[in-house]
Amino acid sequence: MAWNENAAVVLENEHVLLRPVTEADREPVRAVAMDPDIWKYFVSAVETDADFEKFFDTCLADQSAGRRVVQIITDKSTGRVAGSMSYGNMAEADLRLEIGWSWLGRDFRGQGINRWAKYLLLEHAFEQLGAERVEFKTDILNTQARRGLRNIGAVEEGTLRSYNFMPGGRRRDAIFYSVLRAEWPRVKDELATKPKVAQLDAVG
Repeated sequence: MAWNENAAVVLENEHVLLRPVTEADREPVRAVAMDPDIWKYFVSAVETDADFEKFFDTCLADQSAGRRVVQIITDKSTGRVAGSMSYGNMAEADLRLEIGWSWLGRDFRGQGINRWAKYLLLEHAFEQLGAERVEFKTDILNTQARRGLRNIGAVEEGTLRSYNFMPGGRRRDAIFYSVLRAEWPRVKDELATKPKVAQLDAVG
């Protein structure tokens, strides 16, 4: 079975539940997504209902086409949708994929939700899919996301200049991070045991 099928599974621990997006998630996601702070460093902006519809329709289309595995995050302590993260750029032949498209609603930031969601996605990538490399990228200006990636144990690798357009026309410099299979045991232990520190709230 291909990665885009094997990755589209329910993942959970005592803190969070991740499951592939469905049409039924549209309104629960809308309830937390209409916050401009979320999208400051995203490659698309959600400011209006029309923006949200386009954003959510893209999530469904990418999931259906196998371009991404879009996971909806539920905070188990409240039972509410907290945000979303995805597997994407799945280069199965090279045993490489990306975790990104990550965001959390205002009420769920700094609660450890990012940490546990990333833990589950990394664990599944290395221990079930057999990945050799998991990568992340963000806007070089997004200091909070960069700090959060370092806090989950990812290694900063370098910057691709003028990588893509951002809303408003700015060209983004994208900074890349990764975790390799050989590093996963250490990262796993750190994620499972470290106290709550500044958490990554959005990658984009």
